[in-house]
Amino acid sequence: MSPAAWTQSSTSPVRSADFVVAVVNSEPITNQEVQALSLRLLREARAQGLVADSAESKRLALDQLINEKAQIQQAIALGISVDDAAVNQAESNVANNNQISVDVLRQRLQQDGISLASFREQLRNQLLLTRVREREVEARVRITDLEINQFLAEQLERQAARIPADLNLGMILIAVPENASDEQIARLSERARSVAQRARQGDDFSALVTAFSDAPDRSSNGGIMGLRPLSRYPELFVQAVAKLPVGGVSDVVRSGAGFHVLKVIQRQSAPTTLMTTQTRARHILLRPSPQLSQTQAIAQLNAIRRDILSGRADFADMAKRISQDGSAPQGGDLGWASPGMFVPEFEQAMNQLRPGQLAEPLVSRFGVHLIEVTDRRDAPMSDAEQRNLARSTLREGKLDDAYAGWAQEIRGRAFVEMREAPQ
Repeated sequence: MSPAAWTQSSTSPVRSADFVVAVVNSEPITNQEVQALSLRLLREARAQGLVADSAESKRLALDQLINEKAQIQQAIALGISVDDAAVNQAESNVANNNQISVDVLRQRLQQDGISLASFREQLRNQLLLTRVREREVEARVRITDLEINQFLAEQLERQAARIPADLNLGMILIAVPENASDEQIARLSERARSVAQRARQGDDFSALVTAFSDAPDRSSNGGIMGLRPLSRYPELFVQAVAKLPVGGVSDVVRSGAGFHVLKVIQRQSAPTTLMTTQTRARHILLRPSPQLSQTQAIAQLNAIRRDILSGRADFADMAKRISQDGSAPQGGDLGWASPGMFVPEFEQAMNQLRPGQLAEPLVSRFGVHLIEVTDRRDAPMSDAEQRNLARSTLREGKLDDAYAGWAQEIRGRAFVEMREAPQ
C-alpha cells in the first residue's frame, strides 16, 4: 500500500472548492473527503478489472465516511484512546510495508501534498476504528466446542479426499485365453472360486500364488503388488476390496485378462490429523542504529547476498559473524516453523521463496533481514494447533456478520444530516 493510500479517505491534494456534504452528530464530512475516497475506490475497482461508476463510487465513499465518523465517535464515547507511541508504531509499520524509512515516508507524503499532521491523524483514526471494532464486535462472536469439532471433522474429510489411503494387494490371476470357449471359461471360473475359498480358509497365499497364478511376475513378488495409491489400481480391484479388512480375500473378479483373487495385505490410511506446511528458513538480521541507518543495512545485506550467490561467501558463516539475532550461533537457522510463528511481513516474504532461494533484503519491525528458505515439509498439527486453527477460522467467518450488525446499530443511533451542494 502506498503511503498516500492511508490518508486519501480524509486528506487529498484535490483543489476543487470545498463544502460540507453531511453532518454526523454535529461533525462535518466535506466534499473533498468524499472526492478523495471516491477516487481511491475507483482506482481499486479498476485495478481488479471491475467496471467503475463515478456516481456509485461517490455514494459508497460518503456511506463509508458516515459509518467511520459514527464509529470513531462511539470509540471516543467509550473512552477508547490512541497514544502517540501507538501512532509512531503505525507510522513505522507503513514505512516498513513500503520498504522505506520513516524519513523517506514523510518526504513522499510532502511531495504528495499531504501534511504530516493529517497523515498521523488518519493513522490515529484507523487505530481507533480497529480498537472499537475489536472491543465491540469480537465480544459478540461465540465459538462452541461443537462447532470446532464439526469444523475439524469436515476438514479431515476434505483432507482424506485429497490424500486417499494407500493399498497393498496380493493377487492370483487365473488367465483366460483370448479365444477361450464357454466351457473353458466356466472351468477357469470354477478354479478361481476354489482358490479364493482356500485363501479364505487360511491356506498360505504365497503358496497358492505359486501353484495357481498365471501372472508373469508371480515368482518375483509372490503375488504382492506393493503399497501404492488407489489411483494406481484398476477401479474394479478397488471396488472389490473396498469393504474388506486387512487379511480379507475378495470374491472372484473378472477382467479382460481373466479371473482375479485379491487379498488385502496392508492399508495405509490417510492422516487422521490435519496437516500443515512447515518451512525451515535462516536469516541474517541487521538492526538500524545511530551508527547504521536502514539504507546502509539494506546496502550491506545486498552486498552479502551477491557474495553468497556468487559463492564468495557462506550464508551460515556470515550469519554467525554479523547477524544481530539469537539465531546467529546456529548460522541463522530458525528451525521448522508453522504458519503464524513469524511477523506477517517476514512470513509473507518467506512463503514466496522456494527451497534454496535467497530473498532480497526485507525490512520488518525488527530490522533488515536477508532470508533463505532451506526446506519445506507437510507435518501433522497438534491437537491444540488444530483447535486454534478451527477457532480462528470460525471466528473470522462470524466476524463479518457481527460487524455488519454492529455497524448498522451505530449508524442507526447516529444523527446524520445530508447537505446540498452550494449553488
